[in-house]
Amino acid sequence: MFDYTLIASDYGNTARAATFTTPHGTLLTPIFAPVGTQSTVKTLTPRDLREVGTSLVLSNTYHLYLRPGTERVRDFGGLHSWIGWDKPMLTDSGGFQVFSLAQMRKLDPDGVTFRSHIDGSLHRFTPESAILSEENLGADIIMCLDECAEPLDRRYNEMALTRTHAWAARCKTAQKRTDQALFGIVQGGVFADLRIESARTLAAMDFCGYAIGGLSVGETKAEMYATLDVTTPELPEDRPRYLMGVGAPEDIVEGVARGIDIFDCVLPTRLARNGGLLTRQGRLNLRNAQYADDPRPVEPGCDCYACQNFSRAYMRHLFKAEEILGLHLASVHNVRFMIRLMEDIRFAILAGTFAQFRQRFLTEYQISNQEVRHAQLNARRERKRT
Repeated sequence: MFDYTLIASDYGNTARAATFTTPHGTLLTPIFAPVGTQSTVKTLTPRDLREVGTSLVLSNTYHLYLRPGTERVRDFGGLHSWIGWDKPMLTDSGGFQVFSLAQMRKLDPDGVTFRSHIDGSLHRFTPESAILSEENLGADIIMCLDECAEPLDRRYNEMALTRTHAWAARCKTAQKRTDQALFGIVQGGVFADLRIESARTLAAMDFCGYAIGGLSVGETKAEMYATLDVTTPELPEDRPRYLMGVGAPEDIVEGVARGIDIFDCVLPTRLARNGGLLTRQGRLNLRNAQYADDPRPVEPGCDCYACQNFSRAYMRHLFKAEEILGLHLASVHNVRFMIRLMEDIRFAILAGTFAQFRQRFLTEYQISNQEVRHAQLNARRERKRT
């Protein structure tokens, strides 16, 4: 039912173009999945997603467990029927959201007890209950319950890794449905030996695919890339690899160069709702006055509905006037930008020109606010040392 077939490789055989067969269709990888946290990609309908070329959508188990409840979604025929989407879907286990609750959760070897961010009510996730929730939701690809630790704390990462591996084994045992591909999640912070240990441990469990979690959560880009450099070579070549929650265009290009097949992130739609538009030259902020009389589309040559019909000036007006249409059009463009990026990457791999594509893209794309981000990270690390 689940078949990963490598079609071509490039860039020293690390960049991969493949197919991954699921019950709701075959995915062409590398691929980007827009995030529908609460069973909707914000401001976009399923028809919008189809029109921009989306093939895979992610939804969040934690949020759907709390509201409306995974049993209710199950009773409506599962996520596909619930949201009117007939293509593949992916759900995470809810682990990242639970472990982000900090003071509102308590861990033990068996699972995690936490309070709802909605009303403070008490709940509990175990590997078995997380799998049951994901089976209720019925996505094509599901995740093991894992513990996402702060990436720079070695001692805590060592403890978290023990739990993550034990929980992965329990998730595999708990799975009853055979029409869902269960992925193990590699953890270990920025520590190469822990990442290698995690990848090897999970590979031995023979999952349908492998996710890499705990990145883009506070480490530098150099640390992220170095972590991928040591992790992906340890994962089976005949299974898909999924980099969780990473969606900056430059990170996707570098992730593909290191053997990643699947990406997801809220970045495109979150940026869009704040007037941030993605282009091959970098991000532009439509709220800036320089676009008030700009007749050009957001990105000349883009085939999305927004770029084919409206000017930067008009879209800026929508944001300044706080019109909902502005959020919608910006989201249409940003998601289409990500889908086009993946299409171009796949084409380059198939043509054997990914190295040239990577160099050209990273030369032209202006990465935003890296100096500020790194200064903040360095200050954070300095506080940890004092």
